[in-house]
Amino acid sequence: MATALDRSVITCDMEGIIETYSDGAEHMFGYTREETIGRLRVSAFSPGEVILQNLKTWLTTADQDGEWVGETNFIRKNGEHFGARIRITPTFKEGRQVGYCGVTEELGSRVDVPIKGSTKAIRWLVITRAPFLTAAITPVAIGIAYVSGVLGVAIHWPSALLALLGVMLLHLASNVFNDYYDVKSGTDQANTSYFVQYSGGSRAIEMRLIDLAGTRNVAVALMVGALVIGLYLTATIGMGVLVLGLTGLVCGYFYTAPPVRLVARRGVGEIIIGLAFGPLITSGMAYVLTGGFAWQAFLVGIPAGLLTTNILVINQVPDVRGDAATGKNHLIVTFGVGSAPMIWAFFWLSSIALTVWLALSLPKPALVASAGTSLVYGTWVLMYMRKHLHQRSLVKANINTIYLQIVVTILFAIALAF
Repeated sequence: MATALDRSVITCDMEGIIETYSDGAEHMFGYTREETIGRLRVSAFSPGEVILQNLKTWLTTADQDGEWVGETNFIRKNGEHFGARIRITPTFKEGRQVGYCGVTEELGSRVDVPIKGSTKAIRWLVITRAPFLTAAITPVAIGIAYVSGVLGVAIHWPSALLALLGVMLLHLASNVFNDYYDVKSGTDQANTSYFVQYSGGSRAIEMRLIDLAGTRNVAVALMVGALVIGLYLTATIGMGVLVLGLTGLVCGYFYTAPPVRLVARRGVGEIIIGLAFGPLITSGMAYVLTGGFAWQAFLVGIPAGLLTTNILVINQVPDVRGDAATGKNHLIVTFGVGSAPMIWAFFWLSSIALTVWLALSLPKPALVASAGTSLVYGTWVLMYMRKHLHQRSLVKANINTIYLQIVVTILFAIALAF
């Protein structure tokens, strides 16, 4: 005869953070209430690829039909997999949806859940945080546009594309190293307020998409790939490639890696990342394509770097409590969440001011369009950020800070090129 311990009842908020956890859940999954409520997301109980492939469909069906019922596999605290039937329903408070409730009953055997090839590919996008590559690709485009449109030098595309690949590999290596050291330091475990997909790191280890040792190995492999490209370009172009490449690697690696841990240096980390994802890349591309350093090539990358820095700043807001608890003393931990709009506005307005100055000094008057777009779009993002700073709806500003960087830097590159 079934008892209360044979059925798990768990409720979570819209971000998946567990809010209630029944006796049956403790019995079924092996975690205590103290380990789960406010600390874990419901995804911690499922194989990562199952979540990547199916969760959105499950929740959409629950929202539209009032419930989703099906069979899947779960994972106990001790790592044991088991099959279960689950019913997911949306939960409401005062007429507004606030989360979901999952009622789970264990089956006698594992469930066959086929994983698509596309899901396996997405797994690697999550592990490497590849969607954030735009932060590295756009300054590459600015560097190429500067060489072509300002210096009037014909682009040697094989070198340009090889350098682009090297920059991308360095960025991905930095992402994975950052996740590795955030788990090693306990930062990810302490952070439960992150916005899914936009802050808090990849969470690939938490989702069991990869283990800690595997994360380190992937990061090293990406770094080696970037190093091979860098050494080839150094041999064919000059030592400047190696110097700039190693500088970028050091910046990305030591952002979270001890003993330097730049992110804990009260603003130093943000400044270094702004340099790495802006002027360091643009001047590096100019060196690859011309064989020499150019001060202007460094300057044209600063506006992009400042906008990329703002992606860090706004993503630090939901992470602030966990970051502070583990010594990740970035700007928002140092000055408080209330300072975030002012810090964001400083970097944003600085990028606009420098863009206008470059428009006059190069001269490239079309850069004014990039500055004007940034002014209009950024004003909306800042106003929204100020209004929703202490709410989970802030995530819309997180997303649009990324879009702002992409749109403005693309316009910037076009203005330089033509």
